Amino acid sequence: MSNTSPDRRVALSNQIMELLDSWGTDGRQKIVLLGLPEDMRSRKLERYRQDEAFPDTDIINEHLSHLVGIADALRTSYPRNIEMCSIWLKKPHKRFSNQTPMSVMVNKGLDGLIQVRSQLDCSFAWNRTGSA
Repeated sequence: MSNTSPDRRVALSNQIMELLDSWGTDGRQKIVLLGLPEDMRSRKLERYRQDEAFPDTDIINEHLSHLVGIADALRTSYPRNIEMCSIWLKKPHKRFSNQTPMSVMVNKGLDGLIQVRSQLDCSFAWNRTGSA
């Protein structure tokens, strides 16, 4: 994502913020899910809804990639009911030791994003194991 034009990166930042809003995340959760510095204040997130793009760092780009992958996998799983995406993220699952996928992503950071994405996207999990 680092080779994306500045205008496209601003648009992507806006879309990711809308996605996280649709998932019902609060400011602190957004900061963790985006891989932003932990000492960042939640109110500073508003700039990513306007005309500023997320910082172009490897860690943030990796977080963004997983968030987009999770969103795509959820849309594939629930093509007729988009509200189910948010419900799925907030419902405890046996696959996550009866935790919600959202809590796994927030509490485990990047590892949690990868864990949730692997459960939703079999081709991602397949490629990740080196089986491809």
